[in-house]
Amino acid sequence: MKNTKIKLLNLNVFIIVLMLLTSCATSMTPVKVNNILPTLTKSRFISQADAENAVRANKCKYITKGRNYTAPIGLTTKNDLKNGAKGIDEWVELDGGNSYVLRSYKWVTVDHNGSTQLHIEFDTILCE
Repeated sequence: MKNTKIKLLNLNVFIIVLMLLTSCATSMTPVKVNNILPTLTKSRFISQADAENAVRANKCKYITKGRNYTAPIGLTTKNDLKNGAKGIDEWVELDGGNSYVLRSYKWVTVDHNGSTQLHIEFDTILCE
């Protein structure tokens, strides 16, 4: 019985330490953001270069340029990105589009504990 309690306590400590370590990350690399964000949105992700080409070819048109969204704070950076993706999808739908172009993003420190919040700038687009 005593051994079981010690093992359970050790497991709880391990889980808490693991959660603290994974939640301490305050940002992601550009490659990670550009690889993960499109998998989290329902709207179509278009690179800046592809968007410019599609607009010139009259296959897409910009609806709103330079939209800013501040995502609710998540427990991890991936949760921040999920929250950001939800906001992007909502704005794309509200604007009457079906696609978006990620212009910029940054994690901003919001308190003295080092908590960060994701700020995203994107364009909404309507494509064929």
